[in-house]
Amino acid sequence: MPPAEHVSDPPATAGSPFDGLSLEHSSTVERVADELRRAVFEGELESGTPLREVALAESLGVSRPTLREALALLVAEGLATREPHRGVSVAIPDPESVRDVSTVRAVLETAGVRNWPHATEEARAAVRRALGDYEAAVAAGATYQELNQRHLAIHLGLVGLTGSPRLVSMAESVVAELRLVLAQIDRVRRNARDQAGSHHHLLDLLESGDIDTAVDELGHHLHGAEDALIERLDLD
Repeated sequence: MPPAEHVSDPPATAGSPFDGLSLEHSSTVERVADELRRAVFEGELESGTPLREVALAESLGVSRPTLREALALLVAEGLATREPHRGVSVAIPDPESVRDVSTVRAVLETAGVRNWPHATEEARAAVRRALGDYEAAVAAGATYQELNQRHLAIHLGLVGLTGSPRLVSMAESVVAELRLVLAQIDRVRRNARDQAGSHHHLLDLLESGDIDTAVDELGHHLHGAEDALIERLDLD
């Protein structure tokens, strides 16, 4: 039987549908977006700050189209808002939205905590891992952006205990609305170690099977966070 004939790919020609692809360009956009996220979470760009295209493009050494793409990412994430004739600015959290999101969080996360005895070992391990990652970030003196991500990962892990991908997706959506103001609270309070201790206590209660007390502990944590968020927004 004759060997199979090797057919090589045809050479790229002008007008190829792949001409517009560019890994370098995409990575530049993401790097710009990440630097803007860092500045927002670290407080260098406060809520309401206009994100002027010309000034930012010059400061970061990128083209305006690249900057626009990066700003579009921040708008999609809820970290910035775009208004007609006014451009893009760092988002200003709304107190009513914070209250509504806090209510949704309480429902979803409480459902997860109550399901701890019936959750898969994989889901329980995800909560332990998220807490461990947060504690490691605290010990390493991580940036507020990383602490924020690690902190919220714990709470998403709690929702994951329900075993429902739809509920997790819902939680991811509502939690994204709190990222900016939570970072502001973390900067003001500088209490990441206390937060880690509170979450560790919650996990200890779950591991011991004291579900009712764990629910109470979660409720106390979420209500305290909501009060702090509203207080911070009122100050602004």
